[in-house]
Amino acid sequence: MSDQNDVLVKKYSENGITMLTLNQPERRNSLSIAMLEALSSELESVSDDPETRVVVLAAAGQVFCAGHDLREVSSQFDSHEFQLKLFNLCSKVMQQIVNLPKPVIARVAGVATAAGCQLVASCDLAVAADTARFATPGVNIGLFCSTPMVALSRNVSRKHAMEMLLTGEMVGAGKAEQIGLVNQVVDEQVLDETVYRLAATIAGKSGYTLKIGKEAFYRQLEMGLAEAYDYTSVVMAENMQAADAQEGICAFLEKRKPDWKDE
Repeated sequence: MSDQNDVLVKKYSENGITMLTLNQPERRNSLSIAMLEALSSELESVSDDPETRVVVLAAAGQVFCAGHDLREVSSQFDSHEFQLKLFNLCSKVMQQIVNLPKPVIARVAGVATAAGCQLVASCDLAVAADTARFATPGVNIGLFCSTPMVALSRNVSRKHAMEMLLTGEMVGAGKAEQIGLVNQVVDEQVLDETVYRLAATIAGKSGYTLKIGKEAFYRQLEMGLAEAYDYTSVVMAENMQAADAQEGICAFLEKRKPDWKDE
């Protein structure tokens, strides 16, 4: 891992849980080109890490992520090439999260706006402090949140997504939980404890099973009902041949804790 990555994205691993922390609070953890490249690099690294079963995405400071770095964007107004590179890179990172063979939990304290809200929506699960707030405010500055819309519209209902996108107004943590943007809202004092407990519960499962389950979840979402059932029937039949599935079933029948081999 490069020194640049150390500065922008802290990495800490323990008990099968890897925490990636956006670490530029003085810039509101904005998704600059450098931040996106560092995050992409860490996601690629953790994807191949056999010791990691669950990833927690967090942020240093009072802001989870304010979206793209508007100072960086404004310095390149005349470069369509730069703008396309930025949005393509951001889209790549969001897809890395979805395609990562390990569950990703967003730990949200503070504000998550625009691409920062997109980042939360792209994670598999999200736990927020009761003080957290969310918005897709691009419409307020003449730049509609079109790429954040992709993740947002796949996590909340159309009308709630459109309301956020068209008004640009802040949504409180309670409303975010109500519309499905986050799973849980807790007092900020117990945020870390809650996230760790959730991550540890998932980390106790078979890594192999988590991998195939996450992949199947996102693939079947894009299918029609009959196709989804055909696909998941094949997935389950193949899963049944795995050592961990057979160990898990035997352990259940024998009333003992399973010994996962991650295969």
